[in-house]
This record gives sequence, structure tokens and C-alpha cells, in this order.
Amino acid sequence: MEFRLPDLGEGLADAELVSWAVRVGDVVELNQTIADVETAKAQVSLPCPFAGTVLELLAEPGDTVLVGAPLIRVGVAAESATAPAESATAPAESDAAAAETAAAPAETTTAASGTAGSAKTAAERQSVLVGYGPDSEPVSRRARAAAARAAAPEPEAALSNGTPDARPAESATRSAGSGFDDDRMRLARPAATPGARKLAREIGVDLASITGTGPEGAVTVDDLHGARREPLAADHIPIHTAPPVSPMRAPAGARPAASERETRTPISGIRKRTAAAMVASAQHIPQAGTFVTTDFTGSMELLDHLRATPTFAGLTLTPLALVAKATLVALSEFPEISSYWDESNQEIVTKHYVNLGIAVATERGLLVPNLKEAQGLSLRDLCQEIGRVAELARGGAATPADLTGGTFTITNVGVFGVDTGVPLVNPGEAAILCLGSIRKRPWVHRDELAVRWVTTLGLSFDHRMIDGEQGSRFLASVAALLEDPLTLLGRV
Repeated sequence: MEFRLPDLGEGLADAELVSWAVRVGDVVELNQTIADVETAKAQVSLPCPFAGTVLELLAEPGDTVLVGAPLIRVGVAAESATAPAESATAPAESDAAAAETAAAPAETTTAASGTAGSAKTAAERQSVLVGYGPDSEPVSRRARAAAARAAAPEPEAALSNGTPDARPAESATRSAGSGFDDDRMRLARPAATPGARKLAREIGVDLASITGTGPEGAVTVDDLHGARREPLAADHIPIHTAPPVSPMRAPAGARPAASERETRTPISGIRKRTAAAMVASAQHIPQAGTFVTTDFTGSMELLDHLRATPTFAGLTLTPLALVAKATLVALSEFPEISSYWDESNQEIVTKHYVNLGIAVATERGLLVPNLKEAQGLSLRDLCQEIGRVAELARGGAATPADLTGGTFTITNVGVFGVDTGVPLVNPGEAAILCLGSIRKRPWVHRDELAVRWVTTLGLSFDHRMIDGEQGSRFLASVAALLEDPLTLLGRV
């Protein structure tokens, strides 16, 4: 049976294979996890919809697989039972052909041809994986690559005097058999949990160098964390390091080899998808920005007061929650800010709801989970939901539904000590608000110089549907609400 990548969410056309939890030859049970994939920046475990033996893995970790494309082949019980039956009929067909040859010499050529064809078919079916027919079946990518390597001569195939070398024949012998010259490498790769394989790729650690403490000696995530705390062996080379240069003797005073000066990391996972989204944003959205610096002292005093009330007991009330509430109030006054440009239909679509995206920095990269129907949330609800989605994102538990469908985004660069930023608008949205650091500064308050809490807000917006006036008025409204947060009380 062929398992194809299912639709993991509305609008998702592909997924990146993170790791396999099974190998060729493993016996899988119904709904057993066979692989981890990542799509829309969320990691999802795929269960197998049927039980049987793994026959072929049709993608490698790091490959992007389209929805509906074959992912794995599993031989179920019915398929496995047919293979012995076919093999058993081959000798009988051969004996019948021999009898016909003795009785009718004129038909010797035809019978021999038929017997040879039958034997050839049986041999082919035995040489391929169980449950598949002869060479009329599609050939996998790795099988084609193996066949090409077997057919092509090695660089040392011919000596300078024209005498052929015997090594190509040995190479061809190694490539024969099941059609996979890397089967032994696949089966001999270090045992590890899927999470450990993913972490090893991210931090550039060779699993073969780690002693596993999991079941049957499998390497676990804890083993990798322990290895990171220990100094690497002198001969350990990270798997993402660039290949060494030619082993020629370097002259005195030469620079270090490229492998000692550079590290190459494959572009995959969250970084790959973030890059694609930002390229689309820069290429297709004409963006403009506006900024305002505002007195945040009233908001800081309000937050201190609310933290001491029973309503917010046990919650972490941050300035971000108050900024989110002010933003939602301003969006109700400026609904055009919560819209998007429909290029295919040449329409501006205004959304009368807000799925508020909150940018979260994680170890795997930047994630933007969004709060569904946030326009109806109170300040307490916002505080809870921001904490919940941030925890999901950092823990790698955010689903595609959590990470898609946003209508407006807030990013908080102030936590890194930055005054403000110029973020790119997420595709499918019209604007993004940037919150800078909140710090004490000299400020003119009531015509007197005073030390006040001050912050800078930045707004990037799609200039196709939001004019400078609209963007500026919206940002000024958010700043005014934060400067006099008592005006929010009627909407908190």
C-alpha cells in the first residue's frame, strides 16, 4: 500500500519531511507514528493508516513533499501473502514447459522463450521489494540514482595506459541486488528517536559519535543535550561543516582551510518557510512605515495596579497585553487596517474580525501564532491567550491552525533592548505593529522636564490599500490609548 501525504490544513500545499520514525523492513502497526513533517512552521507527527512491513521510504529528511504525493510504501498482509504464491508457481511453470518441449520439438523455441520469460519475471519479483511487480512498476528516485552509479565508470575505471581496472566491476556488484546501494548504510545508521535526529541536524552533531541511553541503545534528546555540555572530541567534525579543500601542502603563512573558516547549514524547516514568506512580502507588497514615540508612564502605573488585583492573580501581565488591547480597540475604529489585497480577484477584502498574531522567538526560529477572534477578548483573556500561544510555540506544540489565518501582527523587539524596528508585513495581512523597548527617559510632561517611561511604536503597512494618513491615524490612536490607558477601562 502506498501512503500519500495527507492534507494537513486548509491552504497547505506541501510539507517538509523532518525525520523518519521507521526504516525499511520495520513492521508497523495501525496508527503508529512513522514520520514527523513540518508545514506552515508547525511540526506534525504522521500516523500510518494501515499495518504491515515498510517496503520503501520515498522521501529523505529535508525533502519538500507535495500534498497527495507518495511518502512511504507498506506491504500489508494481503500483499505479503501473494509473493510466496507467485514464487511457488514458477517451478511448476518451468516443469510444464519442459514437458511440452519433450512432446513437441517444433515448439521448443516458443516454450523455452516462455519459460525464460517466466523465470525472468519470478527473478525480478524476488529482486524487488515484496508486494511490487516487475520492472513495469515505477522506479524510485534512489533506485534510478543507484542504477546510474552502477552504469557509470568510476574515475579510476581506466588506467593511463588504457588497461581497464577491476574496481568498476566491484562497484557494479555492490550496486546490484535490491536496487539500493545505500540499504546497508540506511540499516546501519545510528538508532535515535525522531526528536533526537531533528535536534542533531539543527546543532550539527553526528549521531554516530553519541552513546545512546534509550531503548535498544537509541540516542535521545537528553543524550544530545549532554553531549553539548561535554567538549567535542578533537577529531569530531560537525555534519554541516563545509567539505575540506584539496589535500595539497599549503605554503607557509597560508590561510586556514575553508573547512576551518566556514560552516554550511542547509536551509530547511522554519528558516526556509520564513525566508519564502519574507521574499514574497518584499516582492509583492509595496510597504511603507510610520513611527511615534509616546509616554508610557500611565500604562506602567495601570499595569502595576492591575497586577495587585485578584482578577490578575496568578497571571503574568505584561505591557504587550496592554498594547494588544489598545491595538484591538484602534482596529475597531480603523477596520481598513484589518484587510488584505486579493490579487486574483482585484479586490480589497476587509475582515470584520481580528486573528491577532503574536511574534514569538523560539529555538527553532520565529513563529507567529495568532489569537482567533481576538476582538472579543478582555485584557485578562488577552493575558492568558498570549501566554498560552507563546508556550505552544516555544514548546514546538503549535499546530498549523495556530500559525495560519492571521489578520494583524504585533512583534515586540523591545525585549531585546531595541528602540523600534521596521518589520515586513506578513503575506495575507495589511499591517504589522512593532513595540520597542520601554525605558525611563527625560520627557516634557505638563511643560516640565521629568523622567518618564517612554517607548516607540512602529507600523509597517501595505501602501496599496492603506494610505499614509490612514496608517498614521491608526498608530496615533494606539499611542493615545497607551498614553491615557484609563480610556481603555470601558473596553477592558
